[in-house]
Amino acid sequence: MPDPSASSFRRKPESSSLDDWRCWVPARAAPQRDFLRGALGRNAGVIELLQRTKAKRNPVAQSRPLGVAVIGAGRIGTLRARLAAKHPSVGFVAIADRDPARAKALAETTNADLHSGNNFEIIERPEVNAVFVSTPEGEHAAPVKRALELGKPVLVEKPIALALGDAADILATLKTTGGDLRVGYSRRYKECYLRAKEQMIQGRLGRVTGGLARVYNSRAQAFAILQRDPHATPVLDVLTYYVDLMCWFLEGNPPVEIVARGQHGIFREAGYGAHDVTWAIVTFADGAVVNFGVSYALPAKYPTMGQSDRVELLGTEGTMIIDDDHMDHVLYSDRGIPHAYVPDHQVNMAFLGSNTAGDWAVGDFWGPLGNETRAWLDHLVTGQPTVHTTPQQALINLQTTLAIERSAVTGQPVRLPLET
Repeated sequence: MPDPSASSFRRKPESSSLDDWRCWVPARAAPQRDFLRGALGRNAGVIELLQRTKAKRNPVAQSRPLGVAVIGAGRIGTLRARLAAKHPSVGFVAIADRDPARAKALAETTNADLHSGNNFEIIERPEVNAVFVSTPEGEHAAPVKRALELGKPVLVEKPIALALGDAADILATLKTTGGDLRVGYSRRYKECYLRAKEQMIQGRLGRVTGGLARVYNSRAQAFAILQRDPHATPVLDVLTYYVDLMCWFLEGNPPVEIVARGQHGIFREAGYGAHDVTWAIVTFADGAVVNFGVSYALPAKYPTMGQSDRVELLGTEGTMIIDDDHMDHVLYSDRGIPHAYVPDHQVNMAFLGSNTAGDWAVGDFWGPLGNETRAWLDHLVTGQPTVHTTPQQALINLQTTLAIERSAVTGQPVRLPLET
């Protein structure tokens, strides 16, 4: 399989001037470009017509290509950078990470134009006009706020923050600047959930009265997450995806009360505060009741490579069940199957398709995070509407998951919204 990170996917101009970047095309398009240049050179009228047509079709892209900064060179930042580097509207890529060596390595992998160990240095570059914030969850606020202050659109990874105070600071900056901020809840871009949202738009279930959303994964990935940030518990870091989905499906009908229970086990024994399993009953404003559950404590060799999940919606006029456990595509190999999120971990049996972000296949990255990344870049260029999670929706998700954890600890119901 060809390496998607190979430099042949992008060829930078010799000069770094904006004119050169504006005219940049992928190396593989050079023969077609040269042919068209010669043919059109014989007909100035055709050139003028094409220029007018291009201006009408895409006035945003005419000004200059996207200059993308990726802040955070970890697993997700690496995917964002590799996808951005291949996008036809991206002409400049810069990488930042608190570990300069990691930033340099990712820059070399993606043939990026610039790298640094200083996040603000990259965000403030004049060539940058779009920012991915893919830092650890508890470090989102500073780079997001700086980009917004500079008028640069931002896609930040979920959750928007781990603390309500940080989330409030981000939303205050957004209000002051009038900026453009979206939050990366990539489950929205999984095809089964896009189809589900369409059924909700069409009103095929009637009024939703209840539902279920639960997700399982192995402890191998849970420990990798907790080692990165002990506060990124399965509830705050994973169940938040399904809170987001349910709130999206029930848009305009926010959660108002939570009752939750949790059970400690292997994570506490390893020195972490996370529960092995958490279940919650969430009541929405109109009385709908949804059961949320998460366990990231399954045996390390369990075949799930990311998320095995199930979502159910019960309505007055219909029912929708989404079986996303991925047991329909099972691979067994004596050679072992590498885990995309845990590099030193292998299994012999895998539920293919369960990797949360998606998968590399035949030279490209396919799946929810690929769809989400391309959709955001397309949105910036075309101005077309997008279904990315808004900051206000992300705040509801954060409040709900924090309330689930609070109720699980105290054993008491928790009302929403939470006080900052």
